[in-house]
Amino acid sequence: MRLQLSAEDQAFREEMREFFTTQVPQDIRDTMINHGEITRDQIVRSQQALNAAGLAVPGWPVEWGGKDWTQLQRHIWHEEMQLAGVIPPLAFNASMVGPVIATFGSQEIKERFLPATANLDIWWSQGFSEPDAGSDLASLRTTAVRDGDHYVVNGQKTWTTLGQYGDWIFCLVRTDPDAPKKQMGISFLLIDMKTEGLTVRPIELIDGGHEVNEVFFDNVRVPVENLVGEENKGWTYAKFLLGNERVGIAQVGASQRNLATAKDKAKQMGVFDQYKSRIVDLENQLNALELTALRVAAGSSGDKPHPASSVLKIKGSQLTQAVSDLFVDLEGPAAITSRETRIFLNNRKVSIYGGSNEIQRQIIAGTILGL
Repeated sequence: MRLQLSAEDQAFREEMREFFTTQVPQDIRDTMINHGEITRDQIVRSQQALNAAGLAVPGWPVEWGGKDWTQLQRHIWHEEMQLAGVIPPLAFNASMVGPVIATFGSQEIKERFLPATANLDIWWSQGFSEPDAGSDLASLRTTAVRDGDHYVVNGQKTWTTLGQYGDWIFCLVRTDPDAPKKQMGISFLLIDMKTEGLTVRPIELIDGGHEVNEVFFDNVRVPVENLVGEENKGWTYAKFLLGNERVGIAQVGASQRNLATAKDKAKQMGVFDQYKSRIVDLENQLNALELTALRVAAGSSGDKPHPASSVLKIKGSQLTQAVSDLFVDLEGPAAITSRETRIFLNNRKVSIYGGSNEIQRQIIAGTILGL
């Protein structure tokens, strides 16, 4: 196939590059490019700058702020954002709950939540995984029992990323414990995190940071009007959401930007020759990954993930980790206390979230290789 961008798509790329490098606050981009600590305020300001220009939620329906773009244009938007060091729109809002509400929610719920979700006036948390329901998510045990015009929610969620910042949490809850299959009897609820009985507790990570949390529900009363779609149809909505979660998961642009930074650092330190072959090999692998991502984007249609997106996920996560490994090696003995080591440790997660690489290999075996 022809891999060169059309004149129209090339002009689109230049338009995105111009916006991202001139209209997003410079302090935010500097923090991203220099691997600094990103604050809640910076994430909010970044998304609001994008939303003001109509660029925060291009995958949504046009009536709610989306763009009538091709899959290739969405890929270019995402790649140029990463290359420019712009914080991507908060995934919980833009790629997860927003599309679910826009697709399955009532008109009232859409009007109530979508504008605030796009502008990050509401920070959403994800309430899916539980202590005994991670990869086997359908085994979740958090219950929601109908009591008049409320559901009473009891249970626990875990690995709730950035839950310490959350205003609301979208949750999968079991509303019919007697359903014949575990995937049935699950509903999708929106819960105000200030509700009495809801408690957020931090989980300390291997890098010493606080990024994920446990969320406990003790007789939390949730208005029935906060149900998205139909009762007991939550598993259908969850599968739709998880498909959106994998969009852009290869992180090609971010890895290219980080590798360029590492290359410059090696030159400044006078050790480029020592690392040259390794850097060139990573550059070649990233170029190949970029071409694969372009092929996938150009060949995608509809809302279903392209089967080859699993290839992108695997290779993208491996290269993300390889680039952070390079930064640690460049630090030498000083790496033991450096920010780069924290990033290296934190990046162990990228081969797990969005569907572990082991699961992705099973998908490749079944959908691409036909095994």
